[in-house]
Amino acid sequence: MMLFPPTGLEYVATSAKAVAEKVTLLDLRYESELSKIDNLNAFIRENNIDALCVGIGWDRQFEEICQLLNQLPKDILLVVGGYKATEKVEELFEACPSIDIIVRGEGEEIIQDVLRGMPSENITGISFRKNGSVVHNPNRALPDINSLANPDRSLRHNEYSLSINGVRIKSWGFDAVLTARGCPFNCKFCTFSLNPLGQKRSYTARSVDSVIEEIKALKANIILISDDNFFTEPKRAEEICDRIIEQKIKKRFFTQARIEIARYPTLLKKMARAGFKALLIGVESPHDWILKQMDKGFDQGTVRKSFAVLRKYPFFYNVYFIYGNIGETEKEMLYIPRFAKEIGADAITCNKLRIEKFSPLRELVAKNPRYHVTEKGELYSDEFSHARLKQIGRRIKFSFYTPGRYVKILWKNIFIVRFFSFKEIIFLFLSAPAIIISALIKEQKRGRLGDSLKRSFIKNA
Repeated sequence: MMLFPPTGLEYVATSAKAVAEKVTLLDLRYESELSKIDNLNAFIRENNIDALCVGIGWDRQFEEICQLLNQLPKDILLVVGGYKATEKVEELFEACPSIDIIVRGEGEEIIQDVLRGMPSENITGISFRKNGSVVHNPNRALPDINSLANPDRSLRHNEYSLSINGVRIKSWGFDAVLTARGCPFNCKFCTFSLNPLGQKRSYTARSVDSVIEEIKALKANIILISDDNFFTEPKRAEEICDRIIEQKIKKRFFTQARIEIARYPTLLKKMARAGFKALLIGVESPHDWILKQMDKGFDQGTVRKSFAVLRKYPFFYNVYFIYGNIGETEKEMLYIPRFAKEIGADAITCNKLRIEKFSPLRELVAKNPRYHVTEKGELYSDEFSHARLKQIGRRIKFSFYTPGRYVKILWKNIFIVRFFSFKEIIFLFLSAPAIIISALIKEQKRGRLGDSLKRSFIKNA
C-alpha cells in the first residue's frame, strides 16, 4: 500500500549528507517517470551524480530491480544495501555485474567511508569486487544507535498516506519511527537481526529524549513504531508513553509486540492514553509442537491467557500466523482462523513459512527429504506444493474474513479503539463504493472474482 517511507535508506542518506556535496533521495515506488530507465539515466547525467546507492528491502520485484541495476550507467559507483541485499550478496553480484559494493547490515557509517574514497579493502562490513572475484571484508562493529542522526525527512519528495485499492485517503499521513534496533529473542523462523556472515544485532535502544523529539517533529498523524518489539524494555516503553501524555502529543500509534505485554497492566493503560491504537502481535501458530519448533518461548495456553487480559483494553489486535510449517497437516493449518476467533483477534495476517538463507530451520529441512526450499526461500513439500499451499491460504483467509468480520472491524475502530475522527468516518462511508468497486475489479483482473465472492458469501471452508 506504500504507506511508509524507506526509513532505512533515509538513515543512510542523512548520514551521507555529512560528507557529500549533495544528496538526492528517490522513492521509485512514487517516482513513476523516473522509474523508466531512460528517464532515470538522463536524470543521473543531468545532475552530475557520481555515486548511486540503492536499497533493496524485500524479495518483491527482485528480478525487475536487478534488470534496472544492470541498465544504470556503468561508469558510476553503484553501492547496494538493505535487508535483502545483505542476505543475497553472492546472488546480487552474479546477477548484476554493475554492482561495485554491497553493504552488509547497517550502512550509516559505511557510506561515509565509501564516499570519502577510503580503499574498499579497508572498509569493514562490505563485500566488493576485486580482480574478477568477490571479497567479503570482516563484519563491522555495530554503531552506537544514539550516535546516529535521525532521518532527514526534508529529503523526501513524497507524502505518505493510505491508499485502499487505488483510493487515496490523504488526511491520514503515515510515518515510521525506529526507537531501537535488534531483538533479544531467537525465534528460529526469523533472520531479521542476522547478516550473511552470522552477525546478530543485539537489542539496543535510543534515548527517550531523542525518540520524543523525533515524534514531536513529525507532520504525519499516524506513526508506526517500527521496532521488532517496542516493549522489550517495559519501563522504557512506559516512560515514552508518560512523555507523550505529558507533552500532549496528539498522534495515533501502532507497533509490534509479543504476548508478554499482557503482564503489564499499568503500561497498557498508559498506552491507551498516549494514543496507541493497534498492536501487531506475532503468535505464529496455535499448536504447541510448532511453537516449540520455532523457539517462540510460549505455548497455546499462554496465548489464551494473554489475550484474555488484552481484550480488556481498547486496542485493535492484528495477529500474525505462519502456515505450511515442517510437519504441519492441512487440518492443523485450517485451525488457525478458528483459533484466532477464539482468542479475540480482530484481524490476522497469514504467511507461508519461509526458510531464509541463514535460518536455523534449514537444518530441520535438510533432515527431512520430503521438504524443499526454492532459491527465494519458499518452503514446499511432496505433499503440499506451492499451488496447494496457496489454496489453503485462501481458505484460511476467507474462513476468518467473513462479511460480518469486516463489520466488526469497522465497529471496533469507530466505537472502541476510536481510531477515526468524525470527518474521517464520513469520508470512509463516502469512499466505500469506490473502494468496493476497485476491489472487485482487482479480483476480476486476477481471474478469481467468482471464487472470492463464493468464499465470502456462500462457503467459508
